Amino acid sequence: MLKTKPLDEKDTELIKQAEAIIEQNYSYGRHHIGAAVRTKTGNVYAAVHVEANVGRITVCSEAMALGKSISEGDHDFETIVAVAHPHPHEDIDHCWVVAPCGMCRELISDYGKDTDVILLHNDALVKCNVLELLPEKYTSDLD
Repeated sequence: MLKTKPLDEKDTELIKQAEAIIEQNYSYGRHHIGAAVRTKTGNVYAAVHVEANVGRITVCSEAMALGKSISEGDHDFETIVAVAHPHPHEDIDHCWVVAPCGMCRELISDYGKDTDVILLHNDALVKCNVLELLPEKYTSDLD
C-alpha cells in the first residue's frame, strides 16, 4: 500500500509552476510535459521535456528540471511534479499531473532518496517518497 501525504500550499504552487512552463513552451510533437522541482532551499526549477524523433533519446522534463537545479548548484531536492499539456486534438482544456516514468523514478531516487513526488492516487493529488514508487531499488550502496 502506497504511503501518501496530503499536499500543502507550496505543493499547489509547484504544480502551477510546472503548468506555467509547459503552457509557455508547449509545441506539438516537441514539448508536452513540464516539470518543476522544489529544493530544500525553497528554490523552484521548472523545465519541459525534449522530444526526439527516436524515442529512446527523448529527455523527460523531470530530468531536465533536476539538471537545471543541479547546474545552478542546488542539489538537495524536496518535491517534484510533472504535468501533461493537452494536444490540440484532445477534448481537454487544462494540464494534469502525471506520475514519473520508471527511468525518472530511478533518476529522482539516485539524486534524492528523500524526494517527494506529487501524483494522482485514488482520484486525489497526493505526494509520496520516491522510493515508495520504486520498491527494491537497484543500488550500488553498501549500507
